[in-house]
Amino acid sequence: MMKRFIDEYKGKPFDLIIIGGGITGAAVAYDAAARGFGVALVEKKDYGWATSAATSKLIHGGLRYLQNVELSLVRESLQERLILENIAGNLVYPIEFLVPGYKDTKRNKWILRAGLTLYDILSYDRNRTWDKSKHIPHHSWLSKSEIMKMEPEVRAQGMTGGSIYYDCQSLYPERLTLAFIKSAGRHGAEISNYAKVVDFLHSEDRKIEGVRIEDGLSGKTIEIKGSLVVNCAGPWADIVLNLADRSGNSKHHIKRSEGIHILTKKFKTRHAVVMWTPSGRHFFTIPWRGYQLTGTTDTDYEGNPDDYKVSRKSIEGLIKDTNDSIGDGNLTYDDVAYAWGGLRPLVDDQTEGTYESSRKYEIYDNAADGYDGLITVEGGKYTTSRHLAESVMEMVGKKLHRPPEKAATDKAFLAGCEIRDMASFMGGLKKAYADFDSMTIEFVGRNYGTESKSVFDLARQHSKLKEIICEDGQIMSSVVYAIREESAKTLTDILLRRTGVGNIGHPGKNMLEKIAAVAAKELGWDASRIDREVTQADAVLTLP
Repeated sequence: MMKRFIDEYKGKPFDLIIIGGGITGAAVAYDAAARGFGVALVEKKDYGWATSAATSKLIHGGLRYLQNVELSLVRESLQERLILENIAGNLVYPIEFLVPGYKDTKRNKWILRAGLTLYDILSYDRNRTWDKSKHIPHHSWLSKSEIMKMEPEVRAQGMTGGSIYYDCQSLYPERLTLAFIKSAGRHGAEISNYAKVVDFLHSEDRKIEGVRIEDGLSGKTIEIKGSLVVNCAGPWADIVLNLADRSGNSKHHIKRSEGIHILTKKFKTRHAVVMWTPSGRHFFTIPWRGYQLTGTTDTDYEGNPDDYKVSRKSIEGLIKDTNDSIGDGNLTYDDVAYAWGGLRPLVDDQTEGTYESSRKYEIYDNAADGYDGLITVEGGKYTTSRHLAESVMEMVGKKLHRPPEKAATDKAFLAGCEIRDMASFMGGLKKAYADFDSMTIEFVGRNYGTESKSVFDLARQHSKLKEIICEDGQIMSSVVYAIREESAKTLTDILLRRTGVGNIGHPGKNMLEKIAAVAAKELGWDASRIDREVTQADAVLTLP
């Protein structure tokens, strides 16, 4: 069970206080707790609510980083892709991509083929998976006629051939982030969502020795002391740094990139397809949950990240790029079921524009800035977060003069993912829960892994909780489970980051009210709070 430690906090000091409950903070908390450190993780909203929820649902090796000759980053990404296939086997699977080649330089078939050959070489250990069904072949070459026969909706003009290659898909990144959070908790980490850092605590010699937290639910202010604070606030990292400067003159600023995705009607494609904009930026269209997921964009964002929202202009721009690349060319705004976006924190490598920026990460000891006791992590990407956490712990060990124990997070299943053979596991679920719809067993089994039994058992105890609440089989018992076991505190927490009901678009006002009524019994909401939660969820799920 996930509990917010700040609800009953008695002043216990920690070795590490981690700011940020996205995938980076979650991975650092897990690694640190697994090494025996006393860990507190605080997140100002819900776990994984921002950048970590704004992904393309991919765990990938970073094929495009080859054009920047970032071979070490690609190799690291490919190694981590394999590790996530193993430790989160129910959530990460191989996916087949078609990449067409064209006459221009960036999309030249020979350059593509050379890049994919190098990609295969760098992923030489890709089939060392614990689940042997997750086989990833070498890339293969296709002629133009073969591609058009296979995928007739791909643009033929200028095409010279293409390739099939493989990466991995994350079925539900929000639940993968949650699995890291739960794994941290199982190793003793204290965690809390809706716990916003509003200030730093300083010792007499000006060393940072903790944080002041504002409880987003009760409004109370709490002071938490720790030997080190690790800033994993992603797009908010500079804002957190500026809090640490008591002079009021701090001007830390990080580069931010906006990435959006749209979910539309399914194209007549069997594969995920790599496409290019006229400027040469690549993007994907990927089958996901019966829809077509298309993205991402990569544009500069200026302004406060708290004010960020997906705009109609951004959606229409992505629709135009899509119509130029695939389908009948008639995709419209009305075809969009849902859209999501987020901001990426980038390491500024003095390139022009965010698309050319590296996805490398940096780990800073802020003692050099006059903030001893604070470490800041910037950049990085979802796939490499586990390894990034190991690098963070190297600096932590030096700062605390305490060589960390070995964590071996690359060899241990994440919480809820203790499955070595998915086919056997799913077969067992189908036998044990034959009274449920097969679609429900498929959805719950893969998204909840070994925890799915609790979701099914809850539904058996209360027949009303067997109700299917979204088109691919999720059931009402998941709402109760999200609140009792996964610290869901709002309707949007439940819809977007626990059950998946809202991730494929607005389920309708009637369904929002049904889910809110079940949540209200668990969380003690009155009629006014129910109305407020439904109104907020309706606004979040309605396109701009």
